[in-house]
Amino acid sequence: MLVFTLKRLVLAFFVAVTVSLITFSLTYVAGDPAIAIAGEAATDADIAYVNQLYGFDRPILVQYVDWALGAIRGDFGQSFYFKLPVADLLLERLPVSMILGVCAISFAIILSIPLGVLAAIRPNSFLDRLALGISVVGQAMPSFWFALLLILVFGVNLNLLPITGSESWQHFVLPTIVLGYYATPAIMRLTRTGMLEVLGSDYIRTARAKGLPLHVILFKHALRNAVIPVVSLAAVQFGFMLGGSIVIESIFALHGAGYLAWESIGRNDLPVVQAVVLIFSLFYIVLTFLSDLLNAWLDPRIRVG
Repeated sequence: MLVFTLKRLVLAFFVAVTVSLITFSLTYVAGDPAIAIAGEAATDADIAYVNQLYGFDRPILVQYVDWALGAIRGDFGQSFYFKLPVADLLLERLPVSMILGVCAISFAIILSIPLGVLAAIRPNSFLDRLALGISVVGQAMPSFWFALLLILVFGVNLNLLPITGSESWQHFVLPTIVLGYYATPAIMRLTRTGMLEVLGSDYIRTARAKGLPLHVILFKHALRNAVIPVVSLAAVQFGFMLGGSIVIESIFALHGAGYLAWESIGRNDLPVVQAVVLIFSLFYIVLTFLSDLLNAWLDPRIRVG
């Protein structure tokens, strides 16, 4: 297990370095950052002053090393628009995105895994077709359209839940459903496929022949093996939720890190965009690393591979 962990840790390190290089390159993807900061009407003297002030006139490698070392210390520079340290903005906005992401992935897991198990127990039944129907609808329906539909029904017509803000837990109900339902189809289908495969294996038939109760066969023997790929998928989906929450946060006016990224893109606030992209990418890398360790614990054969 130690060797497996070290291998995954080294791989995660190199992925993080690659992500940091790509994130840093965002400074120059949109053109000259000095012109973006100084404005289109800036003179050559203004541009030269901005280059000197922000260090854009230094070699690219030196700029990257300084930026990376600062990011390791938690110093992402100062926002061009808000005139505040980027770290302070992230500390203020990131908890909202994290709460939304955790609630959404929890909603998806609670809904999809039982549906997948029940669909696998009775294949081609009404319950199986209902679960697959929910999956197809969730995959085909755009998240922004589903969000607007929930706002219209539960926020405007029934007036049951608030549709904007993040002051209380009620404000997270509709965004959680929208974002969680987006991940439900993939997790549900993978759970169903894994359970169908495991339930047809020899050791499950042996367990049934021994007269073990159904709940012991399902949850102690079958689900433990069927859930291994689901763990990896859930980690990936959680990473996607954090990165994709920008649309949901914008619709529901949740002032999280995703909404901060959307604001910063429109204002050419490059330090904030860089920090948000890097933080979300690191979350994705860490979640993938932890899911690999959990899978290796659930199935020791993975450690050998």
